[in-house]
Amino acid sequence: QVQLQESGGGLVQAGGSLRLSCVASRRTFGWNAMGWFRQAPGKEREFVASISWSGSSTNYASSVKDRFTISKDSAKNTVYLQMNTLKPEDTADYYCAAGTRFGATRPSQYDYWGQGTQVTVSS
Repeated sequence: QVQLQESGGGLVQAGGSLRLSCVASRRTFGWNAMGWFRQAPGKEREFVASISWSGSSTNYASSVKDRFTISKDSAKNTVYLQMNTLKPEDTADYYCAAGTRFGATRPSQYDYWGQGTQVTVSS
């Protein structure tokens, strides 16, 4: 059973930073991308960022580009999301996901999901 476990969420003031981590219990054959999504109360889950399994390619939602950075440590099977200059509208549950196609931005295109970690940004 493949598991993804997120950590690093919390409460931060606007303008602050947080770093989320996602540890995969193991890599499943065919995984080519890891992604971060978020879901605010009453809203649909939305794409935040993704990274190819090699780490050579990244993709960001326009709302977070230049503020968030996705990276990975292959030796640790861990993906990170460094979030800077946080805004109240970044408040959401953040989910890590694994999929077969880098560049995918829809939740349905990812096969494995973590349980999520909550991020709250106060104004």
